[in-house]
Amino acid sequence: MNQRPELHVLEATEWDVIVIGGGITGAGVAREAARRGLKTLLLEQKDFAWGTSSRSSKMVHGGLRYIAAGDIRLTWHSLVERERLLREAPGLVTRLGYWFAHYRKVFPGPLVFRMLLIVYDLLARVRDHSYRRADAFLKVIPGYRSASLLGASRYTDAVVDDARLVVRVLEEACADGALVRNYSRVTDLVLKDGLVRGVHVQDVDQPELSVILKARAVVNATGAWADRLREPLAGERRVRPLRGSHLVVSATRLPAKEAVIFMHPDDGRAVFIYPWEGRTLIGTTDLDHRQDLDEEASLTTAELQYMLRAANHEFPQAQLVASDVIATFSGVRPIVASGKSSDPSSEKRDHSVFLDQGLVTVTGGKLTTFRQIALDALKAAAPFLGVTIRDDGGAVFRAVPEDPAVPAVLRARYGRHAHQVADLLSHPEHAEQIPELDHCWGELLWSLRQEQVVHLDDLVLRRVRMGILLVHGGKAFWARMAQMCQKELGWSDGRVAEELERMHQIWQNHYSLPSEAL
Repeated sequence: MNQRPELHVLEATEWDVIVIGGGITGAGVAREAARRGLKTLLLEQKDFAWGTSSRSSKMVHGGLRYIAAGDIRLTWHSLVERERLLREAPGLVTRLGYWFAHYRKVFPGPLVFRMLLIVYDLLARVRDHSYRRADAFLKVIPGYRSASLLGASRYTDAVVDDARLVVRVLEEACADGALVRNYSRVTDLVLKDGLVRGVHVQDVDQPELSVILKARAVVNATGAWADRLREPLAGERRVRPLRGSHLVVSATRLPAKEAVIFMHPDDGRAVFIYPWEGRTLIGTTDLDHRQDLDEEASLTTAELQYMLRAANHEFPQAQLVASDVIATFSGVRPIVASGKSSDPSSEKRDHSVFLDQGLVTVTGGKLTTFRQIALDALKAAAPFLGVTIRDDGGAVFRAVPEDPAVPAVLRARYGRHAHQVADLLSHPEHAEQIPELDHCWGELLWSLRQEQVVHLDDLVLRRVRMGILLVHGGKAFWARMAQMCQKELGWSDGRVAEELERMHQIWQNHYSLPSEAL
């Protein structure tokens, strides 16, 4: 990723495309635009992946339930993109087994589910499902609810470090000439002859710094925030923000070698329990989110109880309680409202593209299909750019050659920069592993130098995932990390104290348990 550019430097260029939003959708738009030789700038009002894209369910999947709902097209697109990501980003996107247990006289039975999986695999052009009897299933998923158990169906999808995926896509965009900048708020749109032709941008941490940037096309890829820029032009709101919350527990407390999917005993919604980065995740909820979108979403006590109830119903011997929860995280999904359903889970997950006075707004959709979403956004912008946008099948990620001197995990995380990170870690002072994490301290140094870290929480929560993987968010290591920031970023002692307090408040308010559950 390029060094964080100064705002006045950006002012000197007339851009082909300005992308607003640094989540996976915006990153995808910037990647596809830059790959086609367009002068591209991406602006993000918080940190890259700060919103939905660091607090998703971490799944790259087709979505079995979309087939059941009759949305074959969305499932097909998702499965095509899943297989593409598995090929192009091995190690970052990882195939994982998913199990669905079958019980006597409970729908769906093995035969019905098998028919569903046959369609699923046909769409993905793989054959990757099977059925196991109860005893074989319980060897893989010990402690699962066994009364009246017939057996279980197994299929595969994939998981990912969602925040790292965003950074990898941004890296690829920058390699093709794009510039990206975080903590840059678009406060207004610039209209010329009735069409959007630029943006007013303000530095979030230095509000006195603001510029007007010109562009031939502006793409609003702000997800749950999309209506803020679009509503003054379109006179309507279309985004229905839905909150999805998750629990993180120790893998020793709730072992899960592979994922299980089941229906919640209270409302019949699908719930997942699955391994991720050495921990076990439980999720997710699906609720209308009515809080301030500029504040990080937080788990409620009702959501905590809902997910503990689900986990304890399926793993009756576990008897999980609130104190078993290492961390929580909640993301806000940008669902395009149909106006036909009061049930959040019934809303479709398709993306939509709107064109209003030259502003291209893209919202909705899934993490898995970000490339196709980006292409649809650029097709809408194409008339203003004087180009034709086609899906030419080009790779999102450049191939990273295998090298015995570069561990596979570094190739997965850092792509084309893996050799440079490996060289950095070859120095003993940088090779020390962070306790309980599959990261070395030198990787934090790389992020500070190359990945536009502005605040301590950027490092703790998104460049590495310490904040949701370690007890108390890894607070024991924050001071050491802040000292690294002080040295690399020139922070004063006062700034260090401010950042430590900021990190404490963020974790306590948005990644810990609700205060009434402590």
